[in-house]
Amino acid sequence: MMNTEVSLPISGMSCAACATRIEKVLNRLDGVDASVNFATESAQVRLAGAAGVPDVVGAIAKAGYTVPEETLTLAISGMTCAACALRIEKVLNRAEGVSASVNFATETATLRYPGGQYSLEAAIAAVRKAGYDARLQQQDTPRAHDENALRRSWWAFGAAAVLTLPLMFEMGAMLQGSHEVVPRMWQLVLATLVQFTVGLRFYRGAWHALRGGSANMDVLIALGTTMAWGYSAAVTLAGWHDAHIYFEASAAIITLVLLGKLLEARAKGRTAGAIAELLALQPKTARVERDGQLVDVAIGDLVVGDIVIVRQGEPLPVDGKVEDGNAAIDEAMLSGESAPMSKAAGDSVYAGTRNLEGMLRIRASATGGATQLADIVRLVAQAQGSKAPIQQLADRISAVFVPVVVAIAVVTFIATAWWTGSWVTALMHAVAVLVIACPCALGLATPTAVMVGVGLGAKRGILFRNAEALQRARDVNLLVVDKTGTLTEGKPAVTEVVPQNGFDLNTVMQLAASAEAGSEHPLARAVLAHGEALGLARLPVEDFVAAPGHGVSATIDGRAVRIGVPHWVLADGDLRDAERLQQRGQTVIAMTVDDVPAGLIGIVDTVRPTSKAAVAQLQQAGVEVVMLSGDNEAVVASVAASLGIQRYRAGVKPADKADAVQTFRAEGKIVAMAGDGVNDAPALAAADVSFAMRTGADAAIEAADITLMHNDLAHIADALSLSRATMRKIRQNLFFAFAYNVLGIPLAAFGLLSPVIAGAAMAASSVSVVSNALLLKRWHR
Repeated sequence: MMNTEVSLPISGMSCAACATRIEKVLNRLDGVDASVNFATESAQVRLAGAAGVPDVVGAIAKAGYTVPEETLTLAISGMTCAACALRIEKVLNRAEGVSASVNFATETATLRYPGGQYSLEAAIAAVRKAGYDARLQQQDTPRAHDENALRRSWWAFGAAAVLTLPLMFEMGAMLQGSHEVVPRMWQLVLATLVQFTVGLRFYRGAWHALRGGSANMDVLIALGTTMAWGYSAAVTLAGWHDAHIYFEASAAIITLVLLGKLLEARAKGRTAGAIAELLALQPKTARVERDGQLVDVAIGDLVVGDIVIVRQGEPLPVDGKVEDGNAAIDEAMLSGESAPMSKAAGDSVYAGTRNLEGMLRIRASATGGATQLADIVRLVAQAQGSKAPIQQLADRISAVFVPVVVAIAVVTFIATAWWTGSWVTALMHAVAVLVIACPCALGLATPTAVMVGVGLGAKRGILFRNAEALQRARDVNLLVVDKTGTLTEGKPAVTEVVPQNGFDLNTVMQLAASAEAGSEHPLARAVLAHGEALGLARLPVEDFVAAPGHGVSATIDGRAVRIGVPHWVLADGDLRDAERLQQRGQTVIAMTVDDVPAGLIGIVDTVRPTSKAAVAQLQQAGVEVVMLSGDNEAVVASVAASLGIQRYRAGVKPADKADAVQTFRAEGKIVAMAGDGVNDAPALAAADVSFAMRTGADAAIEAADITLMHNDLAHIADALSLSRATMRKIRQNLFFAFAYNVLGIPLAAFGLLSPVIAGAAMAASSVSVVSNALLLKRWHR
């Protein structure tokens, strides 16, 4: 067994004892000799047994630590069909610890591996060894390489068309009874130029594929056209003037395939247009205050803290806070909402949005790749490059497609020759089988629709994390929503204060605001805001303790203060006053001072104006809406009744939300969860599909499958509708791709299609699939 030494970074260690524990765990593995360094936060591992890098990474994770994962995205060139993508994917996955996915439609490869265990150079070398080329994918620079390649392809097609045109005249003359309009030797010269100059790319691709132990579309084209050209050349050079020749077939097939590839590339470019449109939102330069003067600065030279001036009609170059000025900002690219947002001093603004009216001075808080726009571009690119589970069947078929087609062509040749007694007829039938078969349509059926669907979502403020989330959302039939911040505005406000037992209103609010200063709960923020509005100073707090789902307790000015939900604060006390406030639709928190009831605070969180219509829309689409809330029964019942929600649960603690989701899943439901708080993260992770509000907590967003850029339940209905529309397109594309091959190959085998018609059909198949995916752009809310 050959020894292998690897160095792995480790995160999560807090002391030397952590390093010792990891080292002990790793050395238990078969053939592993590990040394863990706490100072460098890394592990030096020697592998000499059955255990490999994935086993080591798994053992570290089991011990409670992590090996940071790195992601690398490559732009791949030279692929001609789905079989090429599968070949490259197989080669990349041979590297230990590497998980690679290659997308034929986006022409990209995404690699994930433990930090430091792979490199860009190694990945490019592996791709080149497989017969293709690769480079680092950069979303923020023009793809000049692709434009040059496309330009060369157009020139190659033009040359092929000019050389093939006389041969097509010859074929037309033959159909009218004329012969030898173009002398045979001239036909040989023209067809040979097409075959071995313009068509050289097919031989090159076929050679690389066969050398790597696989077969692709190039093999079929090279084999089919060579058979037609070779037979015709042999007949011509032998002087057999009575034998029919097929130079027009070989040349026309190559020309038509080139045309099909060009049309396919153009259509694919339109499916990927979402990223280009997002990148175009950010300006190239910004006007910045420096040394008392206004200067134009390139976007790449901006730094955090710069004061940027944005005039009317200009796009914003940075994320930041408004220092002064007033403006109406179009934030449709972030929220999907067309209505402009008014911005003034202190408001947050984002790169890529546009100033419709007014002028702003903005202090930059994020520039370049750190802006929210850059995050969206990265997320869209990752989602467009991912694979949907439904694509697995097409991948399995594509992996064996070419060998099976070659076998069918051989059987066709033998059977036709035996049945008709004509080897020439048999040859043409076999050629037609080879050139009509198309694995490209299978390879493009799913990813092109995914690209369009993900791009449409991004334009409307719906960000799918990957293609799997896009597919799963189609099947959702139950949506669990948190009340606060999802169905309501998420900005509760104090509406009533009821002092008790001799306490006055100001004392109640001063003690309540002081105690709640350490809490992040939305109700705590409402209490703080009301205290500030009354001009009350906060008092020093000691012994602060938070009880999630209940409230807080603290010592303030030598007095024991407890504030939270009435049944927890008052315990066995009188709850009638609290219940009266609750019956009026208010959320009530109670406070005691030295165990004496001091007051009740009534709080109301306004229901969003769009929530009722959104709930109705979801219900009409067959999705049951269930509301969970930690609020009291009366308030939750009132909100549910106003929105038309039949099922709800009140008094649900944060830790119980995930259990509730699991209960609904146990009923056989496909459950989606929507939330915007840190306490929603476990429930989001437990759901089949999870939605997070972009304005919510980062922990919720990280746990979510789909991020909504606008806190509106209507966007969930849009996301589910878009998912279903995308999946319909995918199913249509897969049907077209399968039907095309299932019907086309037998027709060619029985001689019902000439090789030229077969070549044209093959060229058209991919274009039709991509064009059908583009029809998804007609989707609307």
